[in-house]
Amino acid sequence: MNYHSTGQENQILTGDGLNLFAVKKYLSENIENFPNEPLEVEQFSTGLSNLTFLIRSGNWEAVLRRPPNGPLPPKAHDMKRESDFLEKLHPYFPFVPKPYLLCQNESVIGVPFYIMERKIGVVLDETFPPNQEVSKEQLQKLSYQVVDTLAELHQVNFEEAGLSDFGYAHGFLERQVHGWIKRYKQVETHHISYFEKVSNWLVNNIPLTSDSAIIHNDYKLNNMLLSSDLTEIKAVLDWEIATIGDPIFDLAGALAYWIQEDDPESLKESLPSITATPGFISRNEFLNQYELKTKKSVPALNFYMTLNYFKLAIALQQIYYRWKIGQSEDERFKNLDQRVTNLMKHAYEMISSKL
Repeated sequence: MNYHSTGQENQILTGDGLNLFAVKKYLSENIENFPNEPLEVEQFSTGLSNLTFLIRSGNWEAVLRRPPNGPLPPKAHDMKRESDFLEKLHPYFPFVPKPYLLCQNESVIGVPFYIMERKIGVVLDETFPPNQEVSKEQLQKLSYQVVDTLAELHQVNFEEAGLSDFGYAHGFLERQVHGWIKRYKQVETHHISYFEKVSNWLVNNIPLTSDSAIIHNDYKLNNMLLSSDLTEIKAVLDWEIATIGDPIFDLAGALAYWIQEDDPESLKESLPSITATPGFISRNEFLNQYELKTKKSVPALNFYMTLNYFKLAIALQQIYYRWKIGQSEDERFKNLDQRVTNLMKHAYEMISSKL
């Protein structure tokens, strides 16, 4: 989806209401030597998350992030928080894009937005790029890059980076447990017997948090940009729910997404991932490499894995609920209830897991 602005019209809008004339005028006034060329815009994604656009003018290019359309929950989609977070983290963790400019003046395009560096790379979702041969050696190398990058993030000194106020480590796990239980009850559409079993177990088995770190909170392979040979991470994206929290929770979240070849079909269907391809390392190898890189022993993960699958089930239930009550007409969502049940069942099975 491409949009072009000549800079000669007052109202040039994209499908998501992005006024290109206003954007170009703002950039020209706030970026030194901004090119006097037509503005080109391409939207990367749509949905309920923040909207992301590639913007170009001549040889200059960057990425614009803004909140989605419609009414938003309080404190959600905070552009200043997201921009400030990236700005403080970038010197310590160069895998994040560097913010260039924050606009809090809603009169410019109707909402706050910020402009950041464009990172270039390949996104691996459920398939490999067309006509690209991929060896097991490449996939193993990529696997270890994923682990090493997560370990590097968790070892950033967030106090030194000025990020202490971006989250509250004390009580983090309690807030996660009770918060997700509350969310589920608000969007429940059908009875899942595993919900009560899992929620009761989680409430009664919350461990003490022994460490705090910067956590991505959605760390998975398709939130990264990779080199063309798929062996090097160029960028880690989608930091809107990053915070200060328990790094073991973040590790378990990454492991939950890291589907492996011998997983049950119900799990593969519920969380489809290219990591099930032979050549990617196993979860146990992922865990061992993480301990090696952080030089820390990871505690038993059954609580953390249970909580993460519980969270993923409820996140899908929220989407299914919107479809069920008619807020979304996307037919992809009509069978999410089965995936929700599968993930809730898997969360229950993780209670006795030995990982």
